[in-house]
Amino acid sequence: MRYFIEFSYDGSAYHGWQRQPNALTVQEVFEKALSLLLRQKTMLTGAGRTDAGVHAGQMWAHFETPESLDTLQLSFKLNSFLPKDIAVRQILPVIDSAHARFDAQKRHYQYYIHRYKNPFLTTYSWHLAKDLDIDLMNEAAVKLLTYKDFKSFSKTHTDVKTFICDVQEAFWEVKGDQLVFNITADRFLRNMVRAIVGTLVDVGLHKLSVPDFAHIIEQRNREKAGFSVPAKGLFLNRIEYPSKIFIQNGND
Repeated sequence: MRYFIEFSYDGSAYHGWQRQPNALTVQEVFEKALSLLLRQKTMLTGAGRTDAGVHAGQMWAHFETPESLDTLQLSFKLNSFLPKDIAVRQILPVIDSAHARFDAQKRHYQYYIHRYKNPFLTTYSWHLAKDLDIDLMNEAAVKLLTYKDFKSFSKTHTDVKTFICDVQEAFWEVKGDQLVFNITADRFLRNMVRAIVGTLVDVGLHKLSVPDFAHIIEQRNREKAGFSVPAKGLFLNRIEYPSKIFIQNGND
């Protein structure tokens, strides 16, 4: 039996999702708890990787067991075993061919910036005490929808076969004292969102024009783009799957 598990985590204490030697990751902690409860070594395949310090409001992974499970009971037990910064939402049976990474159709990220010092935002938002031209940043963000190759915003020396991404949504909005960047695509490159945000901030500071931003994308050179903003403000908030892969209950 194959199952999809939906969960969230505060990435502050972890070196990202994916298991790594000599670094604590969400995958390592999660697999230890799951293997202990199922009394067998159980591997998780995540929907993707998140960088060190990045958070997930919604993450999915799949795993397999030789027999069917009481998913409600397992969810309850996992939440008792897992640390407070990782929380299981639900476990759903899926068809045998379902894959948490390859079947994902859309991924949605948000990046948070607060403009005024606020002790209650400091862990999950980047404090930038500068005036930003939000209209100009939104004008530049729209340009992302007209390109497919985002090598300029990818971490260098990665093992990806292509830098092609289908960006379907990209915009800034004001929520109280915070600025929130929303971006949706079929896939993302390593460090892509943080590099895009850093470059858009340069547009908002009038260091770059909108044509400059477009030219940076066209150059396909990471050194031409802006800096990577701090990981703590970034959230993976939604992953969408085709409903046909779920055996019951569907994907809410």
